[in-house]
Amino acid sequence: MTRKYLIPMLFFASMGCKSVQQNQHVENAITKNALQLLEDKRFHSVSIAVLKNGETTIKHFGELTIGKENRPNDSTLYEIASVTKTFTGYVAAKAVLDKKIDLNDDIRNYLDEPYPNLAFKGEPIKIKHLITHTSGFPNFPPKSENKQAFLEGLKLIKIEAKPGEIYAYSNTAPELMAYILEKVYQKPFEELVTEFVLKPNQMNHTKFTLNENDKARLVKGYNDKNELMPNFNRTLWGGISGLHATTPDLVKYMKLQLDQSNPIVNESHQKLHQEGTDFWEGYHWYIIENDHQLIYRHHGGIYGMQNWFVIYPKQNIGIAILTNTSFNETGEILEKVVDRLYKDINAK
Repeated sequence: MTRKYLIPMLFFASMGCKSVQQNQHVENAITKNALQLLEDKRFHSVSIAVLKNGETTIKHFGELTIGKENRPNDSTLYEIASVTKTFTGYVAAKAVLDKKIDLNDDIRNYLDEPYPNLAFKGEPIKIKHLITHTSGFPNFPPKSENKQAFLEGLKLIKIEAKPGEIYAYSNTAPELMAYILEKVYQKPFEELVTEFVLKPNQMNHTKFTLNENDKARLVKGYNDKNELMPNFNRTLWGGISGLHATTPDLVKYMKLQLDQSNPIVNESHQKLHQEGTDFWEGYHWYIIENDHQLIYRHHGGIYGMQNWFVIYPKQNIGIAILTNTSFNETGEILEKVVDRLYKDINAK
């Protein structure tokens, strides 16, 4: 072998060795934190996906059905619940760039009836208020049995403060946002998510509507009393919840959200409303500044499962953690696991 070939081969061998070491380090960190979580007997299974510098590590632990020892796997379908809102935010960001909507538009411009109640002393609710939980809308829609009932229920809402001033988490606002997006693009919201997010990123196992094969892979979850809980039944557009995904597809979503060359991603990561010195709302992202870096995160919780989805652009890291358990403290517990896992991944 001549010397001119030896040096490049040694370089690639060294790079390969570093990659293996990184993966093993990440695997060890995932295993440590997953097993610690499962020491709490209210949890039965957990799936964790990490993307670091383009390298994917996915691990699954526990059992989906109590006593069956059926560990989740890469084809397991989870309800990602409110993490769906970040997809709504992405489509909204695209609509802004496409000049279909403007963040400062009065939302009533897109409604078929006047809705004089959707304002406060002449101050209208704007598009940006819908996507930052500052609209003054109630958490849950007054009516949600179907889409027409939802729109009728909007007439029952009373806005108590100037829109844009007070943060109050709302599941009503993202559904109205999905309706508006459907209207400006003249396509079903489900189709918009598929066209703008899922297909371009080959997220072939992420969907709203499940076929029979999908339903067989869908997780059934528990509450803290080990009672089996129902899956979510979507009656509205899907702006707040309704997407199902596998862990490998969530890694693809991490790659999208870490792509700083994507103008839609950059728009969706804008700080639109400041809630504290180090906390903002973006397009349905919670944006936290920690140690001179921005962290984008969202929690999802439904009847029988919960998850956190977090990206760290500066570190080029994404983390998703999902479990088939849901009770009051689950989100807080999983958030702490994510924080510890992130620290362990970056420990030298």
